[in-house]
Amino acid sequence: MSKIEDFLTADEEQQIIAAIRTAEKNTSGEIRVHIEKTSNIDVYERALEVFHMLKMDNTKQQNGVLIYVAVEDRNFVIFGDEGINNVVDDDFWESTKNIMQGHFKRGHFKQGLVDGILKAGKELETYFPWDAGDKNELPDDISKG
Repeated sequence: MSKIEDFLTADEEQQIIAAIRTAEKNTSGEIRVHIEKTSNIDVYERALEVFHMLKMDNTKQQNGVLIYVAVEDRNFVIFGDEGINNVVDDDFWESTKNIMQGHFKRGHFKQGLVDGILKAGKELETYFPWDAGDKNELPDDISKG
């Protein structure tokens, strides 16, 4: 079995998807998680590629958030689109990353992802509250590369 298959159980994946749905319930923002074995380029650059590949740059309010994880590299990036980056505090993504990293260091990958997703969702809710006309623009599943 590869590292990506060992990273999360099927049940943990379902809990992460449930966290995405919970986080998006009160916001027009979109959150995606992408997991792959390794990145052959700079992890930030790869996260940007995945962001575009998943069409996260096509959201109406530019409020997509990608959590990208390169399992074997033991590295991850939280990438927010322009709309959300323009309104959150300068240290928001770093503080979110620190929370996730604390869990990851203890091997609690599912909990790290869930906490990061829910924290991002609360921030999205603050700046991009759900409106009756909003629709879920992107799938809530975990993408894998």
